[in-house]
Amino acid sequence: MSEGTGMTSVDEGRAWLLLCPGLSSRADAAGRRPGPVTSSLIAAFEAELGHRAEVVHGSRLVLGVEGGHLTLTDTTGRGVPAPAVAYARLSTPRVSADREITLLRHLAAMGTRLLNPAEAVLAAVDKFWHLQQLAAAGIPVPDTRTHTDAPLEHLLDAGVPEPCVVKAVRGQRGRRVFLAADDASLRSVAGSLDDRHPYLLQRYVAHSHGRDLRVVVVDGRAVAAAVRTAGDDRLVSNLAQGGTHAVCTGRHPAAEALAVAAAYAVGLGVAGVDLLFEADGSFTVCEVNCNPTWRPDMPGVAEAVAAACRDRLTEPR
Repeated sequence: MSEGTGMTSVDEGRAWLLLCPGLSSRADAAGRRPGPVTSSLIAAFEAELGHRAEVVHGSRLVLGVEGGHLTLTDTTGRGVPAPAVAYARLSTPRVSADREITLLRHLAAMGTRLLNPAEAVLAAVDKFWHLQQLAAAGIPVPDTRTHTDAPLEHLLDAGVPEPCVVKAVRGQRGRRVFLAADDASLRSVAGSLDDRHPYLLQRYVAHSHGRDLRVVVVDGRAVAAAVRTAGDDRLVSNLAQGGTHAVCTGRHPAAEALAVAAAYAVGLGVAGVDLLFEADGSFTVCEVNCNPTWRPDMPGVAEAVAAACRDRLTEPR
């Protein structure tokens, strides 16, 4: 314990793969096994870090403030040293400031180095927050308008691109995204849209319709890239929406460099950056994701994450 700071010392030789609610490291009661991304990360952590690696479930941690000091225990009451380094896998649709973000903030306050800090995760799950940061860093993004307290109809009154892409600021896996041909068609559906979150009204990049370039960035390096293509002339190319992908790591170096810059601007050590193809051959950053997935034909990603944790264990504070 460091007197006067209220900070508990960390276990300098320990790195966590932190699995937040919705993710598991073993088969559940129904026999469902961990997904391929989680399984690959567990294997990579064990291979790279050996006894220094630990898989920890966020649901088994209890945070505390006792006597002016931050504490961490498991659900049996046993004290748990904070790790020197942690990489958190999140179920993005479930990310909550009251839960996962609070846990990440607690670990950071105790001295843990997070590959993806809490503030960067918050920015990544809000599509307009990270557009703000990307634009401020001079990174090309589509022209976009959004609203806060104003009703969506008032945003339409201010004028929108025609056609425009409509997105909820807290959508995942390509859901709640559609193309509105013009102002009139958007007004016709505005009243039926889920208004729990604001919407983005974004320039339609026609040359990239139904396809994008996903680049996985780890610790300032593009480790994998794939062109994702939608089926049936759909707008969204997300694989969860039935899209296909073709690995193309190294074939678009300018786009990969742009993805690295975008991840850095948002503050993420591990990111999935989605880029749109412009007609002139350049790229525009569409989104930056804090919890990227990858397919088995994109090798080396899990190993790069584990190596990033290893490097932080050996770096001086």
